[in-house]
Amino acid sequence: MEQTTKHNWRSKLHEIIYEADTPAGKLFDVILLITILASIVIVMLESINSFDAKHHDFLNVSEWVITILFSIEYIARIVSVKQPFKYIFSFYGIVDFLSTVPKYISLMLGGAQALAALRALRLLRVFRILKLARYLGASNQLANAIKASRAKIAVFLFAVLIASVIFGTIMYLVEGEENGFTNIPKSVYWCIVTLTTVGFGDIAPVTPLGQFIATFIMILGYGIIAVPTGIVSAEYTKAVGGEKQQTKEEKEQLKSVVLNTQCCVNCLTEKHQDGAEYCHKCGCKLHYD
Repeated sequence: MEQTTKHNWRSKLHEIIYEADTPAGKLFDVILLITILASIVIVMLESINSFDAKHHDFLNVSEWVITILFSIEYIARIVSVKQPFKYIFSFYGIVDFLSTVPKYISLMLGGAQALAALRALRLLRVFRILKLARYLGASNQLANAIKASRAKIAVFLFAVLIASVIFGTIMYLVEGEENGFTNIPKSVYWCIVTLTTVGFGDIAPVTPLGQFIATFIMILGYGIIAVPTGIVSAEYTKAVGGEKQQTKEEKEQLKSVVLNTQCCVNCLTEKHQDGAEYCHKCGCKLHYD
C-alpha cells in the first residue's frame, strides 16, 4: 500500500513537471517561465550600482526566494524520475544546477577578496535563460532550419574568410606599416571588421587606393549580411510550407504521434504516441505503476 502511494505521488509530480499537455503541467510551466524571467530581471538590476545601492535588501530577498523555488524544482525533478543521474548530468540538469548554486556559495565564502569573486559567480544565474529554450516549441523549427542550412552557411563563411585574407593582404601591400597595417594578420582583422560593417576605426586607410578598396569592401559587406539570413529563411519557409501542404488527416496523425509530450520516467525521452504505455527508446513504462 505504501509503495502504491509513493508511486502515485511520484507519478503525479512527474506529470506536473515533465508533461505540458495537462492543466497542471501548463500551469507549472507558466509559473516557471515567470520566475525565470523575474530572476533574469533581478540579475540585471543588481548590475546597476545606483539601483542596487537603494534597493539591495529587496533584491537580495527576492533572489533568495527565487533561489529556494529553483532548488525545490531541482529536487522535485530528481525525485520524480527513476534514474535521477540521467537528469542530473543532462544538459538541462547542469543548467538548473548552475543557475541555483551561486547564491548558496555566497554563504560559504567570506572576506573582501571572496566577495569580489562572488560578483563573477552571480553571473552564473544568467544560465536560467537557457531554461527558456525547453518551453519554446517554435524554436524547433528554427533549429531544424539552421541545421538544414549548416552546409551552405559553412561554405559561405569559408568564402568570407578567403575574401578577408585576400583583401587584408592587398591592404597590407597598399597601406603599409606607416599607416597602421603593420602585418597581414592585423590587416585581415581590419578587413573582417570592415566587411561586417562594424568599423571600430582603430585602423583606417590613408592612401586613395586604400580608401577605394575599403569602400568596395564596405559595400560588399552589406550584401554579405543578407546571405546567411536568406539561406536560413529559405529553409524555414520550406519547413513551414511543407507543414501547410499536409492533409488534415496527416496533421491529425502528426499531432497524435509527434506533439504528444509524454515524458518517460526512466530516461526522460519525450514525444510518444497517444495511448503508449512503454517508452520507444528504453522500453520501460512511461509512468509509475
